[in-house]
Amino acid sequence: MPPLRPGLYEILLTELLSQRLADGDASGSPEFEELRNAEAADRLALHIATVVERAIEALPERERARLGARIARELIAHAAIGAKASALTAESPKDPPQILRAIRTILPDGSAAVAETPLIPLLDTTLLTNAPGEPRVGHQLNAEIASADRIDVVMAFIRRSGIAPLRESLRRHVENGRPLRVLTTVYTGSTESSALRMLRELGADVRVSYDTGATRLHAKAWLFHRDSGFSTAYVGSSNLTHSAQVTGLEWNVRVSAARNRGVIEKIAAVFESYWATPEFEPFDAARFADAVTAVSSRGPGITLSPIEIRLDPFQERLLEQIELAREQGHHRNLLVSATGTGKTVMAAVDYARLRKTLPRARLLFVAHREEILRQSLATFAHALRDASFGELWVGGNRPTEFEHVFASIQSLAASGLATLDPEHFDVVIFDEFHHAAAQTYRRLLEKIRPRELLGLTATPERSDGVSILEWFDGRIAAELRLWDAIDQHRLTPFAYYGIADDLDLREVPWTRGTGYDVEGVTKLITSTDVWARRVLHQFLERVDDVGQARALGFCVSVAHARFMARVFGEHGVRAAAVWADTPDHEREQALRDLAAGRLNVLFSVDLFNEGVDVPLVDTLLMLRPTDSPLLFLQQLGRGLRKAPGMRSAQCSTLSDSIARSSDMTDGTRRCWAAAACLYSSRSRRAFRFFRPAVTSSSIGWQAVGSSRTTVTPFLGCGRRRQRH
Repeated sequence: MPPLRPGLYEILLTELLSQRLADGDASGSPEFEELRNAEAADRLALHIATVVERAIEALPERERARLGARIARELIAHAAIGAKASALTAESPKDPPQILRAIRTILPDGSAAVAETPLIPLLDTTLLTNAPGEPRVGHQLNAEIASADRIDVVMAFIRRSGIAPLRESLRRHVENGRPLRVLTTVYTGSTESSALRMLRELGADVRVSYDTGATRLHAKAWLFHRDSGFSTAYVGSSNLTHSAQVTGLEWNVRVSAARNRGVIEKIAAVFESYWATPEFEPFDAARFADAVTAVSSRGPGITLSPIEIRLDPFQERLLEQIELAREQGHHRNLLVSATGTGKTVMAAVDYARLRKTLPRARLLFVAHREEILRQSLATFAHALRDASFGELWVGGNRPTEFEHVFASIQSLAASGLATLDPEHFDVVIFDEFHHAAAQTYRRLLEKIRPRELLGLTATPERSDGVSILEWFDGRIAAELRLWDAIDQHRLTPFAYYGIADDLDLREVPWTRGTGYDVEGVTKLITSTDVWARRVLHQFLERVDDVGQARALGFCVSVAHARFMARVFGEHGVRAAAVWADTPDHEREQALRDLAAGRLNVLFSVDLFNEGVDVPLVDTLLMLRPTDSPLLFLQQLGRGLRKAPGMRSAQCSTLSDSIARSSDMTDGTRRCWAAAACLYSSRSRRAFRFFRPAVTSSSIGWQAVGSSRTTVTPFLGCGRRRQRH
């Protein structure tokens, strides 16, 4: 026998155990307490059952049932003491021993009805994990329904896909006059109203908790009451959804009243307490719909448009190129498409098509910001015509099913990736793939092995020169660069102006790779209102109708953005500022105000550079110095989306790129050259559409041969510190 190691025990002290302790088998000091009368029946019966089980297991297999029954009779005869002796003696097993399996209902013709039995014996308490070769929890639940006299269900999330396999069994259960009670919640908005209507139509009594604050029901349990005393329950991780019952990595304990009566009794008592509380209200479709609309803790509230997504011909061509690459054996592909040309829409349609061809299509969509994930989830739900599609894994949101996950790279990195099966997700899509040079992305890319990987970006060339094409065999599967998109009328044309501002940046610290010191630039710009008034003057001069303008201003810092909003506001221009720490509801309201014309200018700091759809704008104010063509073009792309009736983009741009004498510095030449060439493999095409326009106060690119509305961007022309 193994030594008695230090730890906690609850073992009845036997002669054998006492002798072992006396012989020094325990490597510590033993501690005892008297057996309490209240616990005597349970503890002694458990001990005797263990001893008897060992004794019967030791009997010859051919004689085990007969000899085991004799042992049971002898034990009962010895236990039959006192007033209840006769009752105990009557519990002796018959000879030969038999098992009563069922008492069947007598049918009108006198025959006995077939009694359906669960796949797991009623005596067994066991764990179900949906593992290969193991019964699925959904199949087990279905097998329990026919023999249940009453069914109680408490379930956090309920969907039609989970009810469908059980529908006929539940219908027969209710038609036979047997109760079915269901408790659920609107927490996270995952439960479908249509699923609850289906249950109600089957005859279930459904009640809903609308409390998403203090209570937040998250339990998942089934209780199958049987008047025979052999009730069973399932408690675990599986919601009432198809994936949770059949394919998900779920843990559910099946509890038997025959072995764990106390557990079953507690489940029943807690359910009754929930059912009796006013917190759970009878299901009302209108009340439920209003409550779900108000819940936004997981994913955006998605209302599907009656108009289905249809790709433009140029988008179809790009997806055809990706499909061709797959047919040629390339299953890691990069889609390069200019800002505003619908990369997320193309990815959603591509995934919808893949779902029809792949045997399984678990999706992981990766981005670095919550706004991008929420908008992308809504786009995919619309493309798939499924308002309940997808789960967020960002901030406080965490998936429960892990079938279609929209995750931030930060959340994935924080999880450590240790428990992520490399092949769990079949389709993986990375938005803004130019970030993939970061270690967090590299670790994920090295870990996963999806059937199909798709990268999305408008700007694959990074400012630091690091290539991202290593993940795609050095190739781009499909691309539409900015200048080509303008040439094909997929983006609005624009005229670009650089305005001299006499800002002297020579005393501001500058570091290669990071640029100017943010605090230094902020102090220089905000020390007086002179610079801001010059920006305002150029804005008023270049924009046709300030009252109708919808402008974005890209600023250096929070202080700079607030400063600009104040100066513009003091001069009658409706303006506001937002940044990363602005509460979500305030940021969303500012965007709505800009779209509705209640704001004319929205100043921001590193919020709208990439990924996030913003209201269609016609003016951009580039108010920060940068050496990064990538950042410059990302911001430029915010103003080039087309819309019916929209004027050509007006870009009012201000940075440090143009010297006072109208000479361009070396940094500016790189920026302009990159801006012109980055989006086209044939750089001359860019200059065919735009030519340098130099005046006494500005340098810019003026649209050629077009009636495009002039765009007024301010390009601050501060003097540059000399670098060696």
